[in-house]
Amino acid sequence: MDRDAVETVSLRWVRRLVIAVFLLITVFPFYYMLVLSVRPIERLLLDPGALVVGFGELTLATYAEVLKATDDGGQGFLTFIRNSGLVAVAATVLTLLVAIPGAYAVARLRFFGRRQVDFLFLAVYLFPSIVIAIPLFVVFTRAGLRGSLFGLVLVYISQTLPVSVYMLKNYFETIPVSLEESAAIDGAGRLGIIRRVSLPLALPSIMAVALYDFMIAWNEFLFALLFLVDKPNRWTVSLGLSLLADGVEVPKTVLMAGSVVLTLPIVILFFASERLLTEGLTSGAEKG
Repeated sequence: MDRDAVETVSLRWVRRLVIAVFLLITVFPFYYMLVLSVRPIERLLLDPGALVVGFGELTLATYAEVLKATDDGGQGFLTFIRNSGLVAVAATVLTLLVAIPGAYAVARLRFFGRRQVDFLFLAVYLFPSIVIAIPLFVVFTRAGLRGSLFGLVLVYISQTLPVSVYMLKNYFETIPVSLEESAAIDGAGRLGIIRRVSLPLALPSIMAVALYDFMIAWNEFLFALLFLVDKPNRWTVSLGLSLLADGVEVPKTVLMAGSVVLTLPIVILFFASERLLTEGLTSGAEKG
Protein backbone atom coordinates (compact mmCIF):
# COMPACT_ATOMS: atom_id res chain seq x y z
CA MET A 1 0.00 0.00 0.00
CA ASP A 2 1.51 3.30 -1.08
CA ARG A 3 1.73 6.47 0.98
CA ASP A 4 -1.29 8.16 -0.59
CA ALA A 5 -3.50 5.16 0.12
CA VAL A 6 -2.34 5.05 3.76
CA GLU A 7 -3.07 8.75 4.19
CA THR A 8 -6.52 8.32 2.63
CA VAL A 9 -7.41 5.43 4.94
CA SER A 10 -6.02 7.25 7.98
CA LEU A 11 -7.97 10.42 7.24
CA ARG A 12 -11.11 8.37 6.72
CA TRP A 13 -10.79 6.74 10.13
CA VAL A 14 -9.88 10.02 11.82
CA ARG A 15 -12.95 11.63 10.29
CA ARG A 16 -15.15 8.79 11.51
CA LEU A 17 -13.64 9.05 14.99
CA VAL A 18 -14.22 12.81 15.15
CA ILE A 19 -17.81 12.40 13.96
CA ALA A 20 -18.40 9.68 16.56
CA VAL A 21 -17.00 11.88 19.36
CA PHE A 22 -19.14 14.86 18.39
CA LEU A 23 -22.18 12.60 18.02
CA LEU A 24 -21.60 11.20 21.51
CA ILE A 25 -21.21 14.69 22.98
CA THR A 26 -24.43 15.80 21.30
CA VAL A 27 -26.63 12.76 21.92
CA PHE A 28 -25.54 11.69 25.40
CA PRO A 29 -27.08 14.63 27.38
CA PHE A 30 -30.44 14.08 25.68
CA TYR A 31 -30.21 10.31 26.25
CA TYR A 32 -29.42 10.76 29.96
CA MET A 33 -32.26 13.27 30.28
CA LEU A 34 -34.60 10.72 28.70
CA VAL A 35 -33.38 7.98 31.04
CA LEU A 36 -33.94 10.14 34.11
CA SER A 37 -37.46 11.04 32.95
CA VAL A 38 -38.64 7.40 32.87
CA ARG A 39 -37.14 6.28 36.20
CA PRO A 40 -38.94 6.37 39.53
CA ILE A 41 -37.42 8.89 41.91
CA GLU A 42 -36.73 6.10 44.44
CA ARG A 43 -34.60 4.15 41.98
CA LEU A 44 -32.85 7.31 40.89
CA LEU A 45 -31.79 8.10 44.45
CA LEU A 46 -30.41 4.57 44.89
CA ASP A 47 -28.49 4.51 41.59
CA PRO A 48 -28.25 7.99 40.01
CA GLY A 49 -25.54 7.00 37.54
CA ALA A 50 -27.39 4.17 35.80
CA LEU A 51 -27.43 4.62 32.03
CA VAL A 52 -29.63 1.62 31.23
CA VAL A 53 -33.14 1.22 32.63
CA GLY A 54 -34.77 -2.18 32.93
CA PHE A 55 -38.33 -2.67 31.74
CA GLY A 56 -39.39 -3.22 35.33
CA GLU A 57 -38.25 0.27 36.28
CA LEU A 58 -39.81 2.15 33.38
CA THR A 59 -42.57 4.54 34.34
CA LEU A 60 -44.54 7.22 32.51
CA ALA A 61 -45.95 8.68 35.70
CA THR A 62 -43.58 11.63 35.38
CA TYR A 63 -45.00 12.54 31.97
CA ALA A 64 -48.53 12.13 33.27
CA GLU A 65 -47.75 14.57 36.08
CA VAL A 66 -46.12 17.05 33.71
CA LEU A 67 -48.96 17.02 31.19
CA LYS A 68 -51.84 16.87 33.68
CA ALA A 69 -53.71 20.11 34.35
CA THR A 70 -52.77 22.04 37.47
CA ASP A 71 -56.33 21.68 38.79
CA ASP A 72 -55.81 17.90 38.75
CA GLY A 73 -52.49 18.10 40.59
CA GLY A 74 -50.22 18.21 37.55
CA GLN A 75 -47.90 20.80 36.06
CA GLY A 76 -50.18 21.92 33.21
CA PHE A 77 -47.70 21.43 30.36
CA LEU A 78 -50.43 20.66 27.83
CA THR A 79 -51.57 24.27 28.18
CA PHE A 80 -47.98 25.48 27.90
CA ILE A 81 -47.45 23.39 24.75
CA ARG A 82 -50.60 24.83 23.20
CA ASN A 83 -49.51 28.38 24.00
CA SER A 84 -45.98 27.82 22.67
CA GLY A 85 -47.34 26.18 19.53
CA LEU A 86 -49.73 29.05 18.82
CA VAL A 87 -47.07 31.68 19.42
CA ALA A 88 -44.35 29.89 17.44
CA VAL A 89 -46.56 29.10 14.43
CA ALA A 90 -48.07 32.60 14.34
CA ALA A 91 -44.67 34.28 14.65
CA THR A 92 -43.18 32.06 11.94
CA VAL A 93 -46.02 32.56 9.45
CA LEU A 94 -46.25 36.33 9.97
CA THR A 95 -42.47 36.71 9.78
CA LEU A 96 -42.34 34.86 6.46
CA LEU A 97 -45.25 36.87 5.06
CA VAL A 98 -43.24 40.04 5.61
CA ALA A 99 -39.72 38.68 5.07
CA ILE A 100 -40.30 37.04 1.67
CA PRO A 101 -41.46 40.15 -0.23
CA GLY A 102 -39.01 42.31 1.72
CA ALA A 103 -36.06 40.07 0.91
CA TYR A 104 -37.09 39.87 -2.74
CA ALA A 105 -37.34 43.65 -2.96
CA VAL A 106 -33.89 44.13 -1.47
CA ALA A 107 -32.40 41.48 -3.77
CA ARG A 108 -33.97 42.63 -7.03
CA LEU A 109 -35.02 46.29 -6.82
CA ARG A 110 -32.63 49.22 -7.03
CA PHE A 111 -33.16 52.04 -4.54
CA PHE A 112 -31.17 54.56 -2.51
CA GLY A 113 -29.39 52.99 0.48
CA ARG A 114 -29.75 49.43 -0.78
CA ARG A 115 -26.16 48.54 0.09
CA GLN A 116 -26.63 49.70 3.68
CA VAL A 117 -29.71 47.54 4.24
CA ASP A 118 -27.68 44.50 5.31
CA PHE A 119 -25.91 46.49 7.99
CA LEU A 120 -29.16 47.97 9.27
CA PHE A 121 -30.78 44.56 9.51
CA LEU A 122 -27.87 42.96 11.35
CA ALA A 123 -27.31 46.03 13.56
CA VAL A 124 -30.37 44.94 15.53
CA TYR A 125 -28.34 42.05 16.93
CA LEU A 126 -25.53 44.30 18.16
CA PHE A 127 -27.65 45.11 21.22
CA PRO A 128 -28.35 42.57 23.98
CA SER A 129 -31.96 41.48 24.32
CA ILE A 130 -32.24 43.06 27.76
CA VAL A 131 -31.50 46.50 26.25
CA ILE A 132 -34.58 46.44 24.02
CA ALA A 133 -36.64 44.41 26.49
CA ILE A 134 -37.24 47.37 28.80
CA PRO A 135 -38.52 49.78 26.08
CA LEU A 136 -40.70 47.03 24.61
CA PHE A 137 -42.08 46.25 28.05
CA VAL A 138 -43.04 49.90 28.60
CA VAL A 139 -44.56 50.33 25.14
CA PHE A 140 -46.55 47.11 25.24
CA THR A 141 -47.77 47.83 28.76
CA ARG A 142 -49.12 51.21 27.69
CA ALA A 143 -50.69 49.64 24.60
CA GLY A 144 -52.42 47.01 26.72
CA LEU A 145 -50.61 44.11 25.04
CA ARG A 146 -48.59 42.90 28.02
CA GLY A 147 -49.89 39.57 29.20
CA SER A 148 -51.27 38.60 25.79
CA LEU A 149 -49.95 35.99 23.40
CA PHE A 150 -50.49 38.37 20.50
CA GLY A 151 -48.11 40.87 22.07
CA LEU A 152 -45.52 38.12 22.50
CA VAL A 153 -45.92 37.19 18.81
CA LEU A 154 -45.17 40.80 17.83
CA VAL A 155 -42.04 40.78 19.97
CA TYR A 156 -40.80 37.57 18.35
CA ILE A 157 -41.47 38.98 14.88
CA SER A 158 -39.32 41.99 15.72
CA GLN A 159 -36.54 39.62 16.78
CA THR A 160 -36.63 37.21 13.84
CA LEU A 161 -37.63 39.48 10.94
CA PRO A 162 -34.24 41.20 10.32
CA VAL A 163 -32.19 38.01 10.07
CA SER A 164 -34.98 36.31 8.09
CA VAL A 165 -34.86 39.09 5.48
CA TYR A 166 -31.06 38.91 5.41
CA MET A 167 -31.00 35.13 4.90
CA LEU A 168 -33.72 35.11 2.24
CA LYS A 169 -32.16 38.06 0.43
CA ASN A 170 -28.89 36.20 0.04
CA TYR A 171 -30.72 33.22 -1.43
CA PHE A 172 -32.83 35.27 -3.84
CA GLU A 173 -29.61 36.78 -5.17
CA THR A 174 -28.38 33.30 -6.18
CA ILE A 175 -31.41 32.72 -8.44
CA PRO A 176 -30.43 33.62 -12.02
CA VAL A 177 -32.06 36.81 -13.21
CA SER A 178 -32.39 35.22 -16.66
CA LEU A 179 -35.11 32.90 -15.34
CA GLU A 180 -37.21 35.86 -14.22
CA GLU A 181 -36.52 37.70 -17.46
CA SER A 182 -37.74 34.69 -19.43
CA ALA A 183 -40.94 34.62 -17.39
CA ALA A 184 -41.38 38.37 -17.99
CA ILE A 185 -41.00 37.85 -21.74
CA ASP A 186 -43.74 35.22 -21.55
CA GLY A 187 -46.03 37.89 -20.10
CA ALA A 188 -45.76 37.23 -16.36
CA GLY A 189 -45.99 40.21 -14.03
CA ARG A 190 -43.81 40.83 -10.99
CA LEU A 191 -46.14 38.94 -8.62
CA GLY A 192 -46.44 36.09 -11.10
CA ILE A 193 -42.67 35.85 -11.39
CA ILE A 194 -42.34 35.71 -7.61
CA ARG A 195 -45.05 33.07 -7.23
CA ARG A 196 -44.13 30.82 -10.17
CA VAL A 197 -40.36 31.20 -10.43
CA SER A 198 -38.68 32.70 -7.38
CA LEU A 199 -40.65 31.06 -4.57
CA PRO A 200 -40.35 27.46 -5.87
CA LEU A 201 -36.59 27.89 -6.27
CA ALA A 202 -36.26 29.58 -2.88
CA LEU A 203 -38.26 26.87 -1.09
CA PRO A 204 -35.20 25.29 0.63
CA SER A 205 -34.16 28.65 2.05
CA ILE A 206 -37.72 29.48 3.11
CA MET A 207 -37.93 26.17 4.97
CA ALA A 208 -34.61 26.80 6.71
CA VAL A 209 -35.70 30.29 7.77
CA ALA A 210 -39.07 28.96 8.95
CA LEU A 211 -37.31 26.35 11.10
CA TYR A 212 -35.02 29.02 12.55
CA ASP A 213 -37.95 31.33 13.37
CA PHE A 214 -39.94 28.50 14.94
CA MET A 215 -37.03 27.40 17.12
CA ILE A 216 -36.44 30.96 18.34
CA ALA A 217 -40.11 31.44 19.24
CA TRP A 218 -40.44 28.01 20.85
CA ASN A 219 -37.34 28.22 23.06
CA GLU A 220 -37.32 31.94 23.93
CA PHE A 221 -37.53 32.71 27.66
CA LEU A 222 -36.69 36.34 28.50
CA PHE A 223 -39.57 38.09 26.74
CA ALA A 224 -42.02 35.35 27.75
CA LEU A 225 -41.03 35.98 31.35
CA LEU A 226 -41.41 39.75 31.07
CA PHE A 227 -44.76 39.70 29.27
CA LEU A 228 -46.51 36.66 30.75
CA VAL A 229 -45.17 36.23 34.28
CA ASP A 230 -48.47 37.32 35.87
CA LYS A 231 -50.61 35.21 33.48
CA PRO A 232 -49.92 31.54 34.34
CA ASN A 233 -52.64 30.30 31.97
CA ARG A 234 -50.72 31.89 29.06
CA TRP A 235 -47.25 30.66 29.92
CA THR A 236 -45.09 29.03 27.27
CA VAL A 237 -43.19 25.76 27.69
CA SER A 238 -39.88 27.43 28.49
CA LEU A 239 -41.53 29.52 31.19
CA GLY A 240 -43.25 26.47 32.65
CA LEU A 241 -39.98 24.56 32.68
CA SER A 242 -38.30 27.33 34.64
CA LEU A 243 -41.08 26.96 37.22
CA LEU A 244 -40.25 23.27 37.55
CA ALA A 245 -36.52 24.04 37.89
CA ASP A 246 -37.19 26.51 40.69
CA GLY A 247 -39.59 24.20 42.53
CA VAL A 248 -38.00 22.65 45.62
CA GLU A 249 -40.70 19.96 45.93
CA VAL A 250 -40.61 18.96 42.24
CA PRO A 251 -38.70 15.69 41.70
CA LYS A 252 -35.85 15.88 39.22
CA THR A 253 -37.45 13.08 37.22
CA VAL A 254 -40.46 15.33 36.61
CA LEU A 255 -38.11 18.17 35.65
CA MET A 256 -36.39 15.91 33.11
CA ALA A 257 -39.77 14.88 31.72
CA GLY A 258 -40.60 18.55 31.23
CA SER A 259 -37.24 19.06 29.50
CA VAL A 260 -38.01 16.20 27.11
CA VAL A 261 -41.41 17.72 26.36
CA LEU A 262 -39.68 21.01 25.56
CA THR A 263 -36.95 19.47 23.41
CA LEU A 264 -38.70 16.65 21.57
CA PRO A 265 -40.91 18.75 19.22
CA ILE A 266 -37.87 20.68 17.98
CA VAL A 267 -35.91 17.46 17.40
CA ILE A 268 -38.80 15.90 15.46
CA LEU A 269 -39.34 19.08 13.47
CA PHE A 270 -35.65 19.32 12.64
CA PHE A 271 -35.39 15.78 11.24
CA ALA A 272 -38.65 16.16 9.32
CA SER A 273 -37.50 19.49 7.90
CA GLU A 274 -34.11 18.03 7.01
CA ARG A 275 -35.78 15.47 4.76
CA LEU A 276 -38.04 18.10 3.19
CA LEU A 277 -35.09 20.45 2.80
CA THR A 278 -33.18 17.84 0.80
CA GLU A 279 -36.20 17.28 -1.45
CA GLY A 280 -36.54 21.03 -1.94
CA LEU A 281 -32.90 21.39 -2.94
CA THR A 282 -33.23 18.55 -5.46
CA SER A 283 -36.42 19.92 -7.02
CA GLY A 284 -34.91 23.39 -7.16
CA ALA A 285 -31.88 22.06 -9.02
CA GLU A 286 -34.13 20.30 -11.51
CA LYS A 287 -36.15 23.43 -12.11
CA GLY A 288 -32.99 25.51 -12.58
